[in-house]
Amino acid sequence: MAKKFPVNPLRVDPYRNFKFRIKFQPSSDYVCGLSKCSALTKTTEMVEWREGGDPSSSHKLPGKSSYAAVTLTAGVTQDRAFEEWANLVNNFQGDAAMSLKNFRKDITIDVFNEADQPVLSYKVYRCWVSEYQALPELDASSNTVMITTIKLENEGWERDTVVTEVAET
Repeated sequence: MAKKFPVNPLRVDPYRNFKFRIKFQPSSDYVCGLSKCSALTKTTEMVEWREGGDPSSSHKLPGKSSYAAVTLTAGVTQDRAFEEWANLVNNFQGDAAMSLKNFRKDITIDVFNEADQPVLSYKVYRCWVSEYQALPELDASSNTVMITTIKLENEGWERDTVVTEVAET
């Protein structure tokens, strides 16, 4: 097999994990104040299968795959994107007021290099909010940033191969 060379042969350092932005589809605006995104994780179950004529060993086959929830953390701002999305699934008016039309959204996770150029992009499909924390524990003696969190269940993700790093100069 031929060795594949990177698009940017001058790049030897790995990307930093602090240069990222996330947007909810169909909006083209990035989420404000975002500070953390959990890892994208896919797990495939293992299924053992034994042949009738071969009792001494079993075969291992791939089973169904599942995708871990993605947790987004942001500083509390006037941006109501998390709250409005969470209210589409579960709100104070009960299940009768739940919006089945818009409660699922695709999200895009964009990663940038040190020069603020996009280098990686992942699309996460059919997300919905399963957990929402509007405010953290409040403490009058603290000076930390207020944090809000949403947990997104999803039905899979894939890398957007259109986004590639530009050559360094």
